[in-house]
Amino acid sequence: MGWIGEQVDSLKSMQIRQVLTQAVSLGMIVTSALIIWKGLMCLTGSESPVVVVLSGSMEPGFKRGDILFLHMSKDPIRAGEIVVFNVDGREIPIVHRVIKVHERKDTGEVDVLTKGDNNFGDDRLLYAHGQLWLQRHHIMGRAVGFLPYVGWVTIIMTEKPIIK
Repeated sequence: MGWIGEQVDSLKSMQIRQVLTQAVSLGMIVTSALIIWKGLMCLTGSESPVVVVLSGSMEPGFKRGDILFLHMSKDPIRAGEIVVFNVDGREIPIVHRVIKVHERKDTGEVDVLTKGDNNFGDDRLLYAHGQLWLQRHHIMGRAVGFLPYVGWVTIIMTEKPIIK
């Protein structure tokens, strides 16, 4: 019958109290993780307080698999800062350095241009069609810290679905 049959037999042999206890424990773990995530979102002001570097475009500063901690404050974005941003039409956020800042005097809004440290040119080819600058709503947060290589678990699970 195989592995699935063994799991079904195992569940049948458990008492209802054990099954309920395990279900409640799993629910508490998931709920705790969600509460911690939402709390971090409130503390950091970022919709995603933690991200994994998925490419080598920021080497040697950040390598593939590094985890970045993000914070988004009201302070203006400046050249040299490392930001994580979303591009319209793409799901996966990008981690790159701000190389130019253009402030509009009439509105005070700031437009930014980014570039990966390991890339030859700026990111205008990555932006949405016809877009030359990123606005504040594209930016998810600024990198304020990192843990090297810890994100490899996420990368392996994404690239090798069999491991999931």
